[in-house]
Amino acid sequence: MARAIRVADHGPGSDTPQPSPAAGSALQQAQATAARKQEPKPPSALWADGLGRVGIRSAQVLLILTVAVVSVYALMQIKLLVIPILIALILAAAIGPFVNMLRRRGLRGGLATGIAFIGLLLVLGGVGTVIYYSVRNQWGELAQQAASGLDELERFLLTGPIPIEQAQLDQAREGIVQFATSSQVRSGAITGLSVVTEFIAGASLVIIILFFFLKDGAKIWNFFLRPFSGEREAKLRRVGKRTLEVLGGYVRGTAIVALVDTVAIGAALLILQVPLAIPLALIVFIGAFVPLVGATVAGILAALVALVANGPVVALIVVAVVIAVNQLEGDLLQPIVMGKSLQLHALVILMALTAGTILAGIVGAVLSVPLAAVAWAIIQVWTAEDPKLEDMNPDLPPPNSQPV
Repeated sequence: MARAIRVADHGPGSDTPQPSPAAGSALQQAQATAARKQEPKPPSALWADGLGRVGIRSAQVLLILTVAVVSVYALMQIKLLVIPILIALILAAAIGPFVNMLRRRGLRGGLATGIAFIGLLLVLGGVGTVIYYSVRNQWGELAQQAASGLDELERFLLTGPIPIEQAQLDQAREGIVQFATSSQVRSGAITGLSVVTEFIAGASLVIIILFFFLKDGAKIWNFFLRPFSGEREAKLRRVGKRTLEVLGGYVRGTAIVALVDTVAIGAALLILQVPLAIPLALIVFIGAFVPLVGATVAGILAALVALVANGPVVALIVVAVVIAVNQLEGDLLQPIVMGKSLQLHALVILMALTAGTILAGIVGAVLSVPLAAVAWAIIQVWTAEDPKLEDMNPDLPPPNSQPV
């Protein structure tokens, strides 16, 4: 009887709930999940979440920055070689079209290169000769006018709207004399001798490297492309062509803008009878190759010479001419002449100038902007989906060919 009751209690009509198969499966999964949470995570799983991915990316960025800093430091140790190579490359990009034109007219590579090379040396030698003789012929006159101009400036300071006492001027003059005769200036003169030596060595390297770039630039580039083929070779060839286009366009465009600045400011200096007008105009031409600040600094130098030699009125006129020329250059000449050669924002140009000046002084300021433009052009070419396969110049061997 009792056994029958116990069987009836567990029968279908019993009120006691029975666990379903689905509930049992869910319970097992929950227990397995809890067990997995209690187990220690493998080291690789620590990098799989969001924080781990951020850490990996940060480590990659730091590694890239480290490689870049080490590379720049290594290059700065051999800057006597690196800077001449860069200058020769920029000059070769500017003169290269003329050499190719001579080659297309039937001249051999060596003869065409020699003609272009000698022409460049004659231009540079002519500029140096004009500067030397102009300074030598007008130096005595400038010294006399400078003495009288300084006396006039001293009288203006003593009687001007801002009262300055004679004792303050004498103290300032004594300070300048002490600085000029100090050991710091003498050590700077010794350093200047080493700078002159490095300049002569660098100039000699530029001449030699430029000659070989003009003569065998295509073969040299084809040699560097030897390990590559297919799409990568096509991109590298396009990179080489765009590099020459950007550098050549930048140099030729800057030269045109600098020539306009030189003619305008030089004519104003000649009309106003400012001493050393021709050398100052040539300094304006050279300074125009430093974007944003070069021509302005050269114009300020011209204004200072005018102030010392001709007085404050003429100096103010020179300043007005420099400002007008700079406005003309920035608003009209640069967009028309430069075109697409320098597709950089003004802030990027300023940052490149600052970095180049810190790393390599005046030479770095001159080279930084075209190199930044080349870097941006390379990025644009390398990220293109279908780069065009174009040769650097008509003498470049066809793709997949061995260098001669």
